[in-house]
Amino acid sequence: MKRFAILLLILAAASCSYQHDRLLSPRGAALKGVEVLVSEDVPEGFPSMILREVAFVNVSGAPIEVGAMETSCISVEGPDIWSLQPSSTAERLDWVLPVGNGFQARNYLGMNDSDYGGGIPMVCLWTPETNLSVGLAEPVLRLVSLNVSRKGNCARAVIRRDFDEPVLLQPGDTLRSYREFEMTGSGDFFNPLREFARFMHETYGYEPPVSPADAFEAVWCAWGYERNFTVDEVIGTLPKVAELGFKWVDVDDGYQICEGDWEANDRITDEGMKRITAAIHAQGLKAKLWWAPLAADPGSTLASEHPEMLLVQKDGTHEDISWWDSWYLSPVNKFTQSYTLDLVDRFLLDWDFDGFKLDGQHLNLSAPDYNPASGLGHPEEACERLPEFFKAVSDRAEADKSGAVVQVCPCGCAINFFYTPYMNQAVASDPTSSAQIRMKRKVYAAMCPDLAYYADHVELSDGGLDFPTQIGVGGVIGSKFTWPAPNPSVEGDGYLLTPEKEAALRKWVGIYNDKKISTGQYLNLYDYGFDKPEAHVVKKDGAMYYAFYAPEWNGAPIELRGLEDRSYTVTEYTADVPRSYPVDGSNPIIRPTFKGAYLIEVK
Repeated sequence: MKRFAILLLILAAASCSYQHDRLLSPRGAALKGVEVLVSEDVPEGFPSMILREVAFVNVSGAPIEVGAMETSCISVEGPDIWSLQPSSTAERLDWVLPVGNGFQARNYLGMNDSDYGGGIPMVCLWTPETNLSVGLAEPVLRLVSLNVSRKGNCARAVIRRDFDEPVLLQPGDTLRSYREFEMTGSGDFFNPLREFARFMHETYGYEPPVSPADAFEAVWCAWGYERNFTVDEVIGTLPKVAELGFKWVDVDDGYQICEGDWEANDRITDEGMKRITAAIHAQGLKAKLWWAPLAADPGSTLASEHPEMLLVQKDGTHEDISWWDSWYLSPVNKFTQSYTLDLVDRFLLDWDFDGFKLDGQHLNLSAPDYNPASGLGHPEEACERLPEFFKAVSDRAEADKSGAVVQVCPCGCAINFFYTPYMNQAVASDPTSSAQIRMKRKVYAAMCPDLAYYADHVELSDGGLDFPTQIGVGGVIGSKFTWPAPNPSVEGDGYLLTPEKEAALRKWVGIYNDKKISTGQYLNLYDYGFDKPEAHVVKKDGAMYYAFYAPEWNGAPIELRGLEDRSYTVTEYTADVPRSYPVDGSNPIIRPTFKGAYLIEVK
């Protein structure tokens, strides 16, 4: 009971005088005549967390209309405030960002755009002195918002549930919240997110994935040739792929007739797909196939002949997947699942691929499904039971080929936490900057410490060759170069492997394969928002790998955190001529000068 009281005092001390729990009218005004009953408890083994359930009782003596419910409000004060806000919209915003004065974000966990939704059901706010988080403690995704706003020096976050139709609360009636949590922490978002993932594991069985060794191998992707690639282009590039030290070949979009009809098209052919995998395996490499499940073009044979698979919205229309001009298949529809598992067998057994890249922002969530053929108890089951789809794919892939890699790329979306147990390779997912690659790595490391993190094509990083970002944070490196000719449909060199780029790849793929830092343990030793320069640390085989990032650093002191009181040797392992120097663990201060990145091994 004592720790519970201390937690409440900490949360209250951080408050900026916002009302904690309230009902709102359809026009947004706070409702009166409502009694608020709160149940709170600290779960065993989670001393920094308070579980909350809120009941609102109409004691006004008259019916009241409820438009929204706000519960579990947290707030922090300070001139500089940072946040974790992992929700998904077409803007593809950073998941970790500062909260400036006037900031507002809805952070709705349902569908925000036609094919963007889902996320991690918590937000975190922190300053150098304070760290508070709030989120859902439910076994499945619920369609609520995690609103974040700031006015003056105070930022607040609150769980908000908006009702599509006003709820008429009769005298004496009760309206209840979902199960929620508030949590104290320290530093940035890493520790609270790790605690949330641990709670979900111990409470609801969400097992963090453990990746097979193959998932940590370097990747070459044929997407450099884009959708009009040929069988001969892919096969012709393989000798160079193997020579440079890549271990995986990803065959990307363009082999299929269309989304939904996943037979090979006339340009590639079924025989051509088998030729590609045979050639990949002959080089000692493994083959991964791009695939956009749950999508069917309106003109596809699947959509016309199997309407029972299509998701139907409340107004009777099909939900649009904007990127491919496709329609959603209902994710937990028994017809969809049977059709999907047959495809898994074709791809892994008939075509002989060794894993998948499941692609598309639509994979993160669907709208509620009103298709009677889906047999759902309520339309929101399509959202809540989405992880069942990924579990079925993962289980079948493992049954077909033990150790098959299942990568899920939600195209810029903050990953839907609830299906993470059913993937064994995460991905930077179309990053808009090198900073996003690093940021997403830390988020995945907090939730899933043993999950391989593919840093996506290096061509998507700043300058197109930022291997220090990929390697330094413990990412799996990748490229989509073309060789020996450029892709004629791409401006410039068309991702051509020029002599300069080849020299860079030889260096960095060699370093990656030698150190394999991606298989190490990510350590949370630096605050993402407030420590400068930006820093990441991975421990592997008794060595500490530090990576520091800044546009320019001119010799200001940097502390090497996490060392013991003994002597160490620092090696600039990525320098063209690696340089070493000593450092004392009792005073581990270094004063490097660098531009962009500084990567060191400390033993």
